[in-house]
Amino acid sequence: MHLSSDEIILWQWGWVNLNVTIITTWCIMLLMIAGGWLITRKLNQGLHIPRWQNALEVVVLALDSQIKEVGLNESRRYLPFIGTLFLFILISNILSVVPWYEPPTGSMSTTAALAISVFLAVPFFGIREKGLLNYLRTYIKPTPIMLPFNLLGELSRTLALAIRLFGNMMSGTMIIAILLMVTPFIFPVLMNLLHLITGVVQAYIFSILATVYIAAVTRNNKQ
Repeated sequence: MHLSSDEIILWQWGWVNLNVTIITTWCIMLLMIAGGWLITRKLNQGLHIPRWQNALEVVVLALDSQIKEVGLNESRRYLPFIGTLFLFILISNILSVVPWYEPPTGSMSTTAALAISVFLAVPFFGIREKGLLNYLRTYIKPTPIMLPFNLLGELSRTLALAIRLFGNMMSGTMIIAILLMVTPFIFPVLMNLLHLITGVVQAYIFSILATVYIAAVTRNNKQ
């Protein structure tokens, strides 16, 4: 039994290797691109809206509403980033019902990359809102003594994001694998369903936490 799909090496040349995590990540990216193109190529504003367009509109409106509830009133500025995070993690997790599929979110390298994306997005949106100097001032509030603690907080929450998602997805996959070996068929099926629900919840939590971090720094800049 392997702990991560990073351990399944499909091709290697020197220090360069191609593992299952990379393959599944790129497949999901291509699936998202193809799906987005197919759904949006013929958008209908009439009474008869295709089911896929209707489903996409529900997701977009729900994400837009959640972003506003967190405190980002100009939600459309942040929707592409937050929405992409949510959909990527969601699709990665729900595909775990497919036999032999290894979710990339069960790999520390993938969750770390997602967390680093949030880590970089926070200053990007903060600087875009109020400029570089006003953003940097948030690190010395309420006093300059807080500078090292604020920097440590930025790093620790990035690490927490990566470990939380990785731990939940990896542990769920391992539990199901163990149950398939030692218990009847019906129980692993129920656990797989629970793992699927957990995957949806984890996608929501990750994207909401990213939104909260962005909202915190933009609100601080506006004060």
